Amino acid sequence: MSSGREKGIKPSKKWQLDKPVFFGSVFLIVIFIVLTLTNIHAAEVVFNQVKLDITTHFGWLFNLSVQFFLFFVLFLAMGRFGQVRIGGEDCDAEYSLMSWFAMLFSAGMGIGLMFWSVAEPIYHFGAPPIGQGNTPQAAVHAFEFTFLHWGFNAWAIYAVVGLTVAYKTFNKDRPLTISSAFYPLLGEKWVNRWPGKLIDITAVVATLFGVATSLGFGASQVSAGLNYVFGVAQTNNAKVVIIGFITLLATFSVVSGLDKGVKRLSQLNLIGALLLMLFILFAGPTLFLLKSFVEHFGNYVSNLVSLASWNNSYKANDTWQSNWTIFYWAWWIAWSPFVGLFIARISKGRTIREFVLGVLLVPTLMTCLWINIFGGAAIYHELFGAGGISEAVNNNVATSLFVLLQQYHVGFWVSVLAMFMVVIFFVTSSDSGSLVIDYLASGGALHPPKEQRIFWALLEGTVAAVLLIGGGLAALQTAAIVTGLPFMIVLLLMCVALYKTLNQDYPVVEPVSES
Repeated sequence: MSSGREKGIKPSKKWQLDKPVFFGSVFLIVIFIVLTLTNIHAAEVVFNQVKLDITTHFGWLFNLSVQFFLFFVLFLAMGRFGQVRIGGEDCDAEYSLMSWFAMLFSAGMGIGLMFWSVAEPIYHFGAPPIGQGNTPQAAVHAFEFTFLHWGFNAWAIYAVVGLTVAYKTFNKDRPLTISSAFYPLLGEKWVNRWPGKLIDITAVVATLFGVATSLGFGASQVSAGLNYVFGVAQTNNAKVVIIGFITLLATFSVVSGLDKGVKRLSQLNLIGALLLMLFILFAGPTLFLLKSFVEHFGNYVSNLVSLASWNNSYKANDTWQSNWTIFYWAWWIAWSPFVGLFIARISKGRTIREFVLGVLLVPTLMTCLWINIFGGAAIYHELFGAGGISEAVNNNVATSLFVLLQQYHVGFWVSVLAMFMVVIFFVTSSDSGSLVIDYLASGGALHPPKEQRIFWALLEGTVAAVLLIGGGLAALQTAAIVTGLPFMIVLLLMCVALYKTLNQDYPVVEPVSES
């Protein structure tokens, strides 16, 4: 790698820093925390207004962009660049398909699936954007929109970042950073100066805020589970203790490195997730869940273009799409530096076709199956059973999974397994996030020193705990989403840069005419 020789990087025995990116990121993070905690109410008002303005006025652009990202990566995979191998023609894959899929799934969605798999379908079932709620037709629409939010378009966003950075890193010998994607557009000079540094600083800040917000979600869900199963009070102090415990586990994992720590936890994650999903499938309404998955996924695929193009144009004052669809697009885009760099790091040796199809198909199928089984079981109980899950979701969304599990006779032990899964998802989000931030802050070094990984893991936990105590977690989440708009422009430019590079490296060869 050439990253250790880039400007601004001073390698040493203990620290290897891209100083402008490292210190610039830390400065902004500290300033943001201080301003948020000292002006919580004002910050929330400002952030929520900015979020509303972005989703209202630029929602159409988000919808158009995520459609473009999906078609763009499919165009690369199915076209003449499909056989291009990341790392060169003779490069072998670093990880087996199973390990690769496990890490993709754990890093890409992780704790969000545990938190929303029951709650979101129930929300849309009770208050759908079209039609009457609490009906079978509302259930069908609920899964169409939930699959839209978690499916192909979300993973296409990650694929754009992951493929661009992976090709630049392993085929062009560039650092593992977001700014590396912009060599064709900015040139060597400006990538290594303030424009490139600003891109990487923004990526670090967005990633850390996104991971810290996930830690807050995870702490809330673990706390809700402890309260629901064991009667432990849900207090901020309890949540801070949970964050501290998870941060220590994540620190141990990130020190162990990608091969030992993150890979093994991701594999454990996948096994536990499959066990939990299979329990709901066979303990719940099995036939209904299998039939409904085929129906729901078929509806989603057949209506994908129209669903992703829907802009709610004829309801000017309706905020449903702003609160849900546009929220998700901005959220995934804000997370794309984190997940994209992580995917890039683990994808050496894959062809572009393997990369795109693997990143799009397998995680989407697994995610939609997971949502259908958990959300479908919940809606089944609402339509044909005793109900009560909608009420639980409206009262405290963090308890929704545990309320569902209590519908079954062995709910106690499965709830314990669910809490364990939340913890593991929690850890994999934190440790993979710490690795990605360290890649950026070290100028793209693939094996940065352990001390730096520990620093970022502890800073993530500290940010989450401090903002949780101060009540600023909601403002933090909004701030992370606001980064989605500028990063959407970055992603569009990344598509241009990647195509330009591939077209230069693999030009169309005109057939020689016979005379």
